[in-house]
Amino acid sequence: MTLAAEPLPRSPHDDHRLAAGIAEEAGALLLEIREGPLAGKELGQAGDRRSNELILARLARDRPDDAVLSEESADSPARLSAERVWIVDPLDGTREYGMPGRDDWAVHVALWVAGQGIWAAAVAQPALGQVYVTDRAREAGAPGASAARSSPVVLVSDSRPPEFAPAVAAAVGGSIRPMGSAGAKAMAVLRGEADAYLHAGGQWEWDSAAPVGVLLAAGYHASRLDGAPLEYNRPHPYLPDLVLCRPDLAGPLLAALRPYAGG
Repeated sequence: MTLAAEPLPRSPHDDHRLAAGIAEEAGALLLEIREGPLAGKELGQAGDRRSNELILARLARDRPDDAVLSEESADSPARLSAERVWIVDPLDGTREYGMPGRDDWAVHVALWVAGQGIWAAAVAQPALGQVYVTDRAREAGAPGASAARSSPVVLVSDSRPPEFAPAVAAAVGGSIRPMGSAGAKAMAVLRGEADAYLHAGGQWEWDSAAPVGVLLAAGYHASRLDGAPLEYNRPHPYLPDLVLCRPDLAGPLLAALRPYAGG
């Protein structure tokens, strides 16, 4: 593992750049590991561990006073009194990463700031050669492309799709499509390749913090199924459900979701 040559100074703008740089570096490492001899679960485990080590090392060097909540590290209650908390998923879509030919996996790096929520975030999709970051999210977003479709595409987990998803998609004149990795689904919505992403049955904060941060920065809708805001750095870092979509589809989707919200 190697670190970038120079630590980034602490400033509002450089929080975005740091998130993007860390996500890109972790993504490059994951591609390198994937080219090695490991496969399947062993590959996924190695990717999780080594990506986490890189991310923690970068944050310890560049933001030593900030707290960290990572999927691959033990949680600490100290983060609950911290002003700044990095919420990271070193490898979102570990299963897909371990499957040859799959590109629907990602790296999530988000910064939560007290009183502001997700302040800076980056989602890397290394197999696509892309990094999406909050301060440039509007440049990457393409809501017009998806709005031009006559039938909205609603993305769901390919391993745990909500039972009600087909009915909700039909209510807005659309159809469902499975995909791995929460980050991959969210960024497909950002690019205009899909119109919405629905999830129920639970996720952890690191599954959605960075994707939600990027989509909100680009002007997209992100909420719980009942329309309530998504809150992060909670004592129990668990979110039961979410809906992410292009802004003009939020009203119809939330109306269609009303019978299922809170279930």
